[in-house]
Amino acid sequence: MKAVFFHEHGGLEVLQYGDLPTPEPGAGEVLVRLRAAALNRLDLWVREGWPGIRLTYPHILGADGAGEVAAVGAGVTRWQVGARVVINPNIGCGKCEFCLAGQDNLCEHWQLLGETRAGTYAEYVVVPEANLMALPEGFGYREAAAAALVFQTAWHSLITRGGLRPGEWVLVVGASGGVNTASIQIAKLAGCRVVVVGSNAKKLALAESLGADFLIDRSQTDNWAKEVYRLTGKRGVDVVVDNVGTTFPLSFKAARKGGRILTVGNTGGPKFQIDNRYIFGKHLSVVGSTMSPQKDFREVMRLVFAGKLKPVLDKTFPLAEARAAQERLARGEQLGKITLEIP
Repeated sequence: MKAVFFHEHGGLEVLQYGDLPTPEPGAGEVLVRLRAAALNRLDLWVREGWPGIRLTYPHILGADGAGEVAAVGAGVTRWQVGARVVINPNIGCGKCEFCLAGQDNLCEHWQLLGETRAGTYAEYVVVPEANLMALPEGFGYREAAAAALVFQTAWHSLITRGGLRPGEWVLVVGASGGVNTASIQIAKLAGCRVVVVGSNAKKLALAESLGADFLIDRSQTDNWAKEVYRLTGKRGVDVVVDNVGTTFPLSFKAARKGGRILTVGNTGGPKFQIDNRYIFGKHLSVVGSTMSPQKDFREVMRLVFAGKLKPVLDKTFPLAEARAAQERLARGEQLGKITLEIP
C-alpha cells in the first residue's frame, strides 16, 4: 500500500512517501480502505518527537480517517466489506476497569492512531471493530475525517467534563483551529454566549460565521482579559476553553469567580508559569481531558451527520503531498481542518 511514514524523528524532511505492506486485521479488527485523512497538531509533535516517546518504525502518522471496510478479522459480525465508515482514533482495550465503566479514554492500555500505533496517512489502516461508525448516505469522507477527533474532544471537554449550561458565557482562546471551531459551535448549540480571541481579522471572521457573539483581535490588544471583563459587565466568563497553555494567566483573569478553565492541549508549549493565587482566590477549576469515551463520540457524530455541527474544512492535499500539508499546519495558516485525499 502507499503510505507516508518516517524512520526517525525530525523535520519535514524525514517524511517519506512510498510502499509498505498492507496490514491484515486480527480477531475483532477491521481493515479500512481510507479515502480521506485529516491532520492534527499531534502529527507534528509525534514527527518531531519528545522525551520518552516510543514508536515502531516505520511509523505512519494520522489519527483521523474515513473510508470503506476492505476486510474483517475473525469474530467480526457488525461490519461487512464495502460499508462506509468513519474512524474513532481513541482506542481502549475493552477489558480494564475504565473501559468496562464506559470510560475508554481513561483506558489503562490506551492507544491513539498515529501516535501509539500506525495511523491514517496510508491507503489502509487496521482498527478494532468498535472504533468504526457508519456514514450516512451522501456524507463525505473528507467531512467525516475532519470531524472525528476534534468534535469528540471538544464535546467531552465542554459538555461531559465542563458541565456547560444554557445561558453561560464561554471564552474560546483561538479562532481557527479544529477543536476551537468545534467548541464555538458546541457552545452555541448549548445556548451559550461565546467570546472568541483570535490572532487576526480573517480568523475572527471565521469564528463569527460559526456563531461567535463577541470577537477580540489580540493583535490589537495585548490584555484581552480586560476586554472580556468589559464585555461581561466586569463579571467574567463562566468557562474558558484554553488549549494554548501559555495563555493561562490571562484566562484566569478573564474567568469569573467559580469559573472553569477547560484544556485538552498545549499548543503554546507544555511548561509555563501560573499565579496560583488566581486559582484559589477566585475558586477556579482547571479541568483537563483527552479525546472522549465511545458514548460521547457517537453522540456528537450524530449531531455532525444531522448538520447541527459542521466541520470546518481548510485545504486538501494528495497523500503524496503530506509534507506540504504539515508545513501549512506548522505555519498556522489553516482555517479549519487540513485534509489528505487518498485516491
